[in-house]
Amino acid sequence: MEKFGISEMLKNLGLNEVNNGASTGANWLDTSGELLESYSPTDGRLIGSVKQGNWDDYEKIMAKAQEAFKVWRMVPAPKRGEIVRQMGEELRKYKEPLGKLVSYEMGKVYQEGLGEVQEMIDIADFAVGQSRQLYGLTMHSERERHRMYEQYHPLGVVGVITSFNFPVAVWAWNTMIALIAGDVVVWKPSSKTPLCAVAVHNIMKDVLVRNEVPEGVINLIVASSKYVGDDFLKDKRVPLISVTGSVAVGRRVARLVGERLGKTILELGGNNAIIVSQYGNLNMALRASLFGAVATAGQRCTSTRRLFIHDCIYDKFKEKLITAYKQLSIGHSLDEKTVVGPLVDKSAVEAFKYAQEQVVKEGGNIAYGGQVLEGEGYESGTYVIPCIAEAENHYHIVQEETFAPILYLMKYSTLDEAIEMHNGVPQGLSSAIFSKNIYETEQFLSHEGSDCGIANVNIATNGAEIGGAFGGEKDTGGGRESGSDAWKAYMRRQTNTINFSKELPLAQGIKFDAFDE
Repeated sequence: MEKFGISEMLKNLGLNEVNNGASTGANWLDTSGELLESYSPTDGRLIGSVKQGNWDDYEKIMAKAQEAFKVWRMVPAPKRGEIVRQMGEELRKYKEPLGKLVSYEMGKVYQEGLGEVQEMIDIADFAVGQSRQLYGLTMHSERERHRMYEQYHPLGVVGVITSFNFPVAVWAWNTMIALIAGDVVVWKPSSKTPLCAVAVHNIMKDVLVRNEVPEGVINLIVASSKYVGDDFLKDKRVPLISVTGSVAVGRRVARLVGERLGKTILELGGNNAIIVSQYGNLNMALRASLFGAVATAGQRCTSTRRLFIHDCIYDKFKEKLITAYKQLSIGHSLDEKTVVGPLVDKSAVEAFKYAQEQVVKEGGNIAYGGQVLEGEGYESGTYVIPCIAEAENHYHIVQEETFAPILYLMKYSTLDEAIEMHNGVPQGLSSAIFSKNIYETEQFLSHEGSDCGIANVNIATNGAEIGGAFGGEKDTGGGRESGSDAWKAYMRRQTNTINFSKELPLAQGIKFDAFDE
């Protein structure tokens, strides 16, 4: 552990062997739930434990959050933005240790861990600017001496449920925007990466205290569904629930929150594809396909799962891809030489192996990789050689999202055929085409092109910038987080009409003379 400075990193982040699992921002609750132990997928070692919060802890948090909202919503938005700016500055101070923890607890390589913290910093900067841009519209009224406009008000308590693959960035995507919108946040992180969540709240504490931010503006509850599960989703005190997770989880969340007519932001599965045209820059396409498929060991919702290659370059491109895969350095996530780290746990490894079995059963073949690594350095049993498989788009396993580094290769003859196959899956998150032919690229971006929420030209499917609203269509959920005007989802919209005449005309010219004055 000392080789990579793990002990020092944990100390810098204020993490102990056993940590409380509930916070109201400035204070930690003395939780008493079962210990949740966090083991690193990198080396299998116990990093630390968290005493889970229970429903009583949740109720304490909700009481604080509701009281805090009454104060926070009346703080001018630019001043809320100033608090968020300071949060970003604090993250800059802790970028190195927090990035290292993300890498060690989740398994993504160190550079990706640092990149995830940089995303948090970037969204803080973005949110600061948006705190002065919560615009409404002014409309002309059909009635004389009337003015109409719309404005946006804070929603209240926003619930944020995050996944293991981006254990801190997704919290920031939601929280920074929610804060400048005047909301307060209750965060329920993945049980696979609880220490990352505890560390974030440790980092944020100083900012909250020195600015006298009300206790309960940002809150954390580390708890399994045994303690805080469906009741969180059913809680009418939480008008918006933002969830990052699987399609199955999203459907359950949508049903339970929808039954109480609450709002949801759903960021669910992706089955992302790249179309490699004969007119594309093949070196760029190769690099993008490699990064898209193996970054984070294929555990991004935007990871490249499918590759449609024009039949006239298929064999050449496949061989180049296999050659590139053979050069991948697989190992400890904190080793600077490592390009591919471990999968998050052994259940992910089993899913990886199952997908290969299924693709072969359905008639495909494994072109390269797919083995589980053993021996020195791989004792955790979570390391695999990324897999390239030749398949057909209609295979049942290809229609699913396997959260692991498995890439399906398919041929196409015409762009229409490629787009039809590309869109022929239930998911609709991210997509890309590599082509220098403007007719192809514009068709891909047109109404008859990609049906995804993100469509790229000559860049990978993953690595989205925070300035653009992030999210997808179909089974991906339809939600949008972070950039553009995504802030509107965290606020309630209100239309206002002001009559500054001495008459009371009705809309649509309706006459209602019920009495004489």
